[in-house]
Amino acid sequence: MDNRIINIFANEDSYSQDIRKLLRRKLQQSGFTVPKQFTPDAELIVSIGGDGALLRNLHKYGFPPIPFLGINTGHLGFFQEIHPDELDEFIFMYKQGRYNIQNLKTVQATVEEKEKQYEYQGLNEIIIKGDRSATVHLNISIGNSFIERFSGDGILVCTPAGSTAYNYSLGGSIVDPRLSILQITPIAPMNTTAYRSFTSSVVLPKELMVTIHPEHREGSGFMIVADGMEHKHSDIRQITLGFSQTEVRLMRFEHYDFWTKVKTKFL
Repeated sequence: MDNRIINIFANEDSYSQDIRKLLRRKLQQSGFTVPKQFTPDAELIVSIGGDGALLRNLHKYGFPPIPFLGINTGHLGFFQEIHPDELDEFIFMYKQGRYNIQNLKTVQATVEEKEKQYEYQGLNEIIIKGDRSATVHLNISIGNSFIERFSGDGILVCTPAGSTAYNYSLGGSIVDPRLSILQITPIAPMNTTAYRSFTSSVVLPKELMVTIHPEHREGSGFMIVADGMEHKHSDIRQITLGFSQTEVRLMRFEHYDFWTKVKTKFL
């Protein structure tokens, strides 16, 4: 067998660490090389933990083009494909090539300040909110059309893959990941005689961009949160959001079905 490399990462939980050691030993016995640190030459990345662990690994290693496999030792485990008692079955199926790759789209935010520009990616979502517990005012345009002056805690822009995460908790819709749409979901919108904001999600086709011009208040800034990773800004002139060119590749086996997983996790 050629030198086939698999990266394995686990969260700090002791059970996850035990599973990491066990899988490392089983893979080495099967002829694979498991390095101690990340290598871009790997053919697969195994993330042991929950969805949060997988997202942290994606961000830490720069959304690599290497397929990911999730082993669920967490709670919900929506991205995770197998359980710790299925390690031998995984290795057998993997060596036989009996799996599929699910390509998931990511969302990108371009943040423009007076003299600098920043880019952030998210597999689930990107959130725009204040850096303090105060109402934010966001002038939102879709395509070339001004839509509203949003007032509330903030907005969330999610991918279909992220529709089952924070978006769902906010009352947003669950979207099949085979669709290429972005969803804008308000966070605690204000809808009074003084402030008028959308109170439900807005769904957009993949070719439309969202442009936001935040209104600044003295002594306050904004937070851009990508998959839970927080980035503070104090001088934002414009934020542009849309689909990124980057896709995340998740390994799925023969039994995988999105709607079966939705039913299992939520109903």
